[in-house]
Amino acid sequence: MGKGKTNDSPRDDAGRTTAEIEANIERTRSQLADTLDELAMRVHPSTVAAQTKAKVVGAVEEKLGRLYVGASRGVEQVKAQFVDDEGKPRPERIVPAVLVGGGVLLLLASARKRRRG
Repeated sequence: MGKGKTNDSPRDDAGRTTAEIEANIERTRSQLADTLDELAMRVHPSTVAAQTKAKVVGAVEEKLGRLYVGASRGVEQVKAQFVDDEGKPRPERIVPAVLVGGGVLLLLASARKRRRG
């Protein structure tokens, strides 16, 4: 017989040679080392901090996005009150709103003047 397996190599109950068992053990050790390295990286404080930061940034961006959409809807609703379907101004609504706004400003200015004087 040439090189390779021989019939007189010791074998275990599963029919593996000592060399095969040792190679299997070495593979398992290598896999275990890789797994431990990965776990160490996952629980490293800088990794945990980066993941936490990413989650917080994502949550804030999501909230800001919702606020932006809500504000945009609000602006569109207000705009719809002061322009018609063709986009032309509606004086019958704009003039009273300007008068009310001006009156509120005059009241605030008057109240401020009284506090100072």
